[in-house]
Amino acid sequence: MAALLAHARIKIGTETPAQVVVVQRDSPTSGWKVGAINSGRSTIGGIEPSLDELVAHSVAEGLLLASHDYSVLSDADVILLCVQTDKKGFEPDYVPLFDALQHLIQALKNKPAEKVPLVIIESTLAPSSMRTVVKEFFAQNGLMDGQDVLLGNSPNRVMPGRLVERVTTSDKIVAGIHPITPLLIEKLYAHIVTTGKLLATNSMTAEVVKTLENAYRDVRIAFSSEVARYCDQKDVNFFQLRDHVNELLAQEDDASNNPGSVPRGGLLIPTIGVGGHCLPKDGILLWWRKIQSGADTSKSLILLARTINDESPFETIKLAERAYGDLSGRSIALLGAAYRFNSEDTRNSPTLALALGLLKKNCRVTIHDPFVKPSDQNLMKYGLQSYFTNDLSIAMENANYVILCTAHQPYLAAKELFRTAPVQGIVDGCNLFSHADFAGAPVRYCGIGKGSQTAEKAFVQAVYDHYRAVERGVANELSALITFLNDRYAKDDFNRINFTTVQRLAATCCTGCTIVDAGEISTLRTYIDFTSRLADCARSV
Repeated sequence: MAALLAHARIKIGTETPAQVVVVQRDSPTSGWKVGAINSGRSTIGGIEPSLDELVAHSVAEGLLLASHDYSVLSDADVILLCVQTDKKGFEPDYVPLFDALQHLIQALKNKPAEKVPLVIIESTLAPSSMRTVVKEFFAQNGLMDGQDVLLGNSPNRVMPGRLVERVTTSDKIVAGIHPITPLLIEKLYAHIVTTGKLLATNSMTAEVVKTLENAYRDVRIAFSSEVARYCDQKDVNFFQLRDHVNELLAQEDDASNNPGSVPRGGLLIPTIGVGGHCLPKDGILLWWRKIQSGADTSKSLILLARTINDESPFETIKLAERAYGDLSGRSIALLGAAYRFNSEDTRNSPTLALALGLLKKNCRVTIHDPFVKPSDQNLMKYGLQSYFTNDLSIAMENANYVILCTAHQPYLAAKELFRTAPVQGIVDGCNLFSHADFAGAPVRYCGIGKGSQTAEKAFVQAVYDHYRAVERGVANELSALITFLNDRYAKDDFNRINFTTVQRLAATCCTGCTIVDAGEISTLRTYIDFTSRLADCARSV
């Protein structure tokens, strides 16, 4: 965001372009970013098209700089907060947010009296947080929304590996507690969201839509994993089945045959697990206030999906052992520590859970990634730094088996290396290759969803029906959450959440988020012994 805002050379009420200052706390893990930015280098690793050039050019022009000094915020016209919001159990962890807000408020105590800065929170917030947490925090410190500051939120829809593309081309929600705030944010962001649309709404609706988009994606991955696990037990090709079901849903994409594509269909691509900063927590954030009220969570598809997805690393071990026998004591190379292809981001990476699971079986584990640093804080958090290498040859030299965890571009380019590797078997956990890629090769190959049999028509129809039950169940769950939030936290008509508005805004998500109407769930066609915990949960409500 900072580089794009600087590069846009924004002039609102001035003759000269606005200067953009990145304020970064001087922490042991992130303090280095100030020096990097001021030398014209991006702080984001992996492959990020156009970002390096944007940073270098903006710094060279004097329009982008970085500092550890929060006092520079005192005279700012617009302030964006881009700090992480995690979860702690079943509630948001706002410690980093409060730390940033406290420093900001201290700086704003020295602002010119006539200045009313626009404060935009880009971070994901649990629904109701803008009014009950952020606004209240400012008020407790003598800064009133609509009088001393204008508080807004515009949750990002970015993705590692496509940061610049997503900011400039994706539709973006702009929101506030006061009706004028979204209009001001829209005027600013129109300079950088050049082909996407800016969608104005109230803060709580924006909070619901953002957390819903990730929660529903988590549900769809979980359902896809349920189907793929059944396919793997029956030697059925999941990807052919997926394409047939998505065609029936009118939600087709090319992700079944393209590991570099972002899945958008109804059925998504099951892998070794769900990682990243957003999906593992946002369903919990969406549910936070209702959980806090003591509500029964046992019928929640959104929370059940978390359980199913957390099982995936261990289901990967089961798949490998069905193909190659007991892995206990064997040497295993895990390729890809980052949770997403062509990224260095290891937050909640399922590879780390998979490594820990294999170590419990006394396996000799080596983790490789071309983009992750050996000093990565998540490797250190789980005590895995001594198992990590950036050297692919070291990772594979003594391996009995290789598990492909992340579809990094260098791994795709190394297909011939994998075909001729002196290993006993490869497990494709990220849909990187196909059986055809290993035809005639001495190494054995298997993977998640890589069965050899074509799904029967009755199975396709059953999966379609079960998917329809799940999507209806999510809509019913969402409707109940919206009613709860409106009853407890909407203080006026402007700040109420409308189900139809949520549907409309969610549908603009670039990775697909089609929310159907709430209602009854039809009778499902069955297929032999196929079952879905998610569909059963949806029907039980």
